[in-house]
Amino acid sequence: MTVWCLGSINADHFYTVPHLVEPGETLMVQNHTKGLGGKGANQSVAAARAGADVYHIGAVGPDGDWAVEALAEFGVDVSRVSRVDAPTAHAIIQVDAAGENAILVYPGANMMIPDPDFADAQRGDTLLLQNETNGTVEAARKAKAKGLRVVYSAAPFDAKSVQEILPFVDLLLVNALENASLETELGNIETDRVVTRGAKGAEWIGVAHLPAHPVTAIDTTGAGDCFAGTLVAALDGGASKEGALRRAIVASALQVTKKGTADAMPSKEDVDRVIGL
Repeated sequence: MTVWCLGSINADHFYTVPHLVEPGETLMVQNHTKGLGGKGANQSVAAARAGADVYHIGAVGPDGDWAVEALAEFGVDVSRVSRVDAPTAHAIIQVDAAGENAILVYPGANMMIPDPDFADAQRGDTLLLQNETNGTVEAARKAKAKGLRVVYSAAPFDAKSVQEILPFVDLLLVNALENASLETELGNIETDRVVTRGAKGAEWIGVAHLPAHPVTAIDTTGAGDCFAGTLVAALDGGASKEGALRRAIVASALQVTKKGTADAMPSKEDVDRVIGL
């Protein structure tokens, strides 16, 4: 089948810092690099690297050809990426010595994505969404009506956005804090849910709770996106819920051992070796 990812495309600017900057502080950085990012692009790359056929639905500005080319080089179909009259989105990412990060995002072209029609999608395909673009609710509604599985990665987190899109979602991806907030605000949530719990692993509610794969983190940026893309690719490829969860846990652990976001996504073969396949 096919994974359709409606999502952001960013230029990620990484700044290596001795510590995350404090209010009012001016801090000299130790290193700067630029690469492809955005939660949507990261998830598309992760899914493609995990073996899925992926179409990315997004937008860039006149300055974004390099980002589209980078997506294509990772094996993502970019025929649904639009050029719009707005700057390509970018993120300012601080990474400290422990691999922790702080991120500022300018959304730019990500908020001008034309409404997708899914004319070429097939029943049984998957739509993967996040909260960094316009049009998520309408896209989820259309995809659900056509018989696609709708997977929603609820980040950056906003409870109101989750409540609005939830009727069209088949699988909700949240971290432990987001899950607790949702349960407080919305009460019982019947939608299938996967909750990531950091060092405590991840849980598919009602199915399995698997431990984390131990690694030494260098840069945690993009780990959640790696988890989401790998999980969806595994499900698309016919894996069981528990099997997909295991692959996503291992992939995101491998991802944090490298610097970068899209550039750090592991391959299917990388994950196979760790799992022992």
